[in-house]
Amino acid sequence: MNDSTQPIVTMQKLNKHFGSLHVLKDINLEIVPGEVVVVIGASGSGKSTLIRCINGLEEFQSGNLTVDGHDLMPFGKSTKALQKIRTEVGMVFQQFNLFPHLSVLDNITLAPMKVRGWNREDAEETAMRLLERVGIADQAKKSPTQLSGGQQQRVALARALAMEPRLMLFDEPTSALDPEMIGEVLDAMRELAKEGMTMVIVTHEMGFAREVADRVIYIHQGEITEQGPPQQLFDKPQHERTQSFLARVLKH
Repeated sequence: MNDSTQPIVTMQKLNKHFGSLHVLKDINLEIVPGEVVVVIGASGSGKSTLIRCINGLEEFQSGNLTVDGHDLMPFGKSTKALQKIRTEVGMVFQQFNLFPHLSVLDNITLAPMKVRGWNREDAEETAMRLLERVGIADQAKKSPTQLSGGQQQRVALARALAMEPRLMLFDEPTSALDPEMIGEVLDAMRELAKEGMTMVIVTHEMGFAREVADRVIYIHQGEITEQGPPQQLFDKPQHERTQSFLARVLKH
């Protein structure tokens, strides 16, 4: 485990290609423990690919990437490091990816029991505490298919937290939700931020970004165009691409 003063994520000149498409271009980025980083940008700019590289869901072709002291190698050649990183990095996706044949409780206890070797009693105790934390302890015995989208996403959040991650990644966690359900997921994420969880969040929710982020990163066509505290980036963006992007999205 890293010293808390050391970056938990370090990217140096990281490049990612999908065939001939250059998706991430010489990305340099450090994230320190306890920091909440929000990544914004147009669809197809490379936001989701950036965070998917952090836990090895996407391979990269060149550059350096270190996550919690473990070095990931280009072309996915780092199986041992990847196994360790995936126990220490939680991820919440656009789609909930819950097992429909398992109860909410069993969805959350499965990984801690299989990967961390916890006994059922400890795993269930932790799961119930986390369900309480995200406001749906009363849904523990239900099937995910009986829950609303907002409730399912909060189960997915509890499931990621059950592995006691050092870092949480969110890939547009509210984009598949009906508007009235977005708030309940963002509230759960706000609580995590207050508790000091290190978070990297890809989102289109600009009000939320302004409120919770320590730093906002704007990506344009695979490059970090601008980054800074939310007040600076939203109120006084320096780059014309950032200005035009924000002018578009803040109208809606």
